[in-house]
Amino acid sequence: MKHIITFVFFIMSAFSLNAQYDRYFTDEQLRFDYFMFGNADTSVYAYDKMLREPSWGGSKTNLIDVFNYGNYKVEVLLHDSDVVLYSRGYCTLSGEWQTTEESRNCWRGFPESVVVPFPKETVDIVLSKRGDDGLFTETFRYTVNPEDYFIRPANKQPYEIFNVCGDVDPAHAVDIVILPDGYSAEEMEQFKEDCTRFAEIVFSYQPYTKYKDKFNIRAILAPSIESGVDEPGHGIYRSTVLNSSFYTFDTERYCMTFDNNAIRDLAGMVPYDQIYILANSKTYGGGGIFNFYSLSSAGNNSTPDVIIHEFGHAFAGLADEYYDDSGSYEEFYKMDVEPWEPNITTLVDFESKWKDMLDKKTPVPTPDTEKYDTKVGVYEGGGYEPKGVYRPKRDCLMKSFRGHVFCEVCTKAIERMILFYSE
Repeated sequence: MKHIITFVFFIMSAFSLNAQYDRYFTDEQLRFDYFMFGNADTSVYAYDKMLREPSWGGSKTNLIDVFNYGNYKVEVLLHDSDVVLYSRGYCTLSGEWQTTEESRNCWRGFPESVVVPFPKETVDIVLSKRGDDGLFTETFRYTVNPEDYFIRPANKQPYEIFNVCGDVDPAHAVDIVILPDGYSAEEMEQFKEDCTRFAEIVFSYQPYTKYKDKFNIRAILAPSIESGVDEPGHGIYRSTVLNSSFYTFDTERYCMTFDNNAIRDLAGMVPYDQIYILANSKTYGGGGIFNFYSLSSAGNNSTPDVIIHEFGHAFAGLADEYYDDSGSYEEFYKMDVEPWEPNITTLVDFESKWKDMLDKKTPVPTPDTEKYDTKVGVYEGGGYEPKGVYRPKRDCLMKSFRGHVFCEVCTKAIERMILFYSE
């Protein structure tokens, strides 16, 4: 009898949440474009435009963020109220830039977007930024009237959609859209093969293998004028559809793009939760930013591990666990604040992390020795810092590619995110 009551309560709750979605939102998507201007110490936001896209790809029941991940947050509020209808955390390329040396010497501007379910009535879009104290502060607010004739329809795109795998209702699936960069028209068949390989790679790693039936993967067949992507350090520049480039923030292997409009115009052709860009290159590299996008070169021997590592950042909010990085970041984590990422800790609030997964005999911090090789522990070194930041396992796919597996903590974080989007 108890199980029957629990099941009925679950069905009634799901019905109630769906009813809430239907009351406030349509099945379409609102794309809200803005600019972030700033330097290391200052962020200024400016409205750009709004677009009405054909399909909302997210959950219709889990509308409110429960993770508190990301350095930024978007909320949809009933106009002139504190009633939150929708929220999500995210990170941005501009936020990463603000931790670099360059940001101390100049200002830059970055085009960015957030996507939310299309509202049926007037709402407020609120953007917030996480401060040095770890708390969010509102930085920008814009009132959206869904009848506003300046909300333009999504740009028409002349490209075909390739269904890589999955045929699940987007409201109950993790929807990935793969975008090509540096594939010429003659290389579109190669891109389709690389997309199929992408799916095979993702589902060869746990826990994705276990949840394969909860994913849809679609690709947009958008050719570039030239083959390959930019490598400025080698004097290589290509005319491509997304303008991806190695040497992002002057880090050779960091390959990203600042062309937000091009990314979002293509992605908006299908329902999506995650954007993954495959660059037609044999050079090692890529990048991944939480709820922003992921990118990796498609033709390198390490491509499988790079794909799954970068997707760990963008999808599950996982932090890098290595600490001998030669990148451009400075003071990425504050030692007196608990990081929001689920797989690193400063021990300020370890209770909120993986403390419940430790064996009672495992010391904290945990010696980084072979004795604890198989143990979930608290190993010093992570998040680019050799001291003061701790990771849960001696090795993991978020630290190196030696073991080719996620640790138990990262696995749990990925599973939670999959179920959040699909159930």
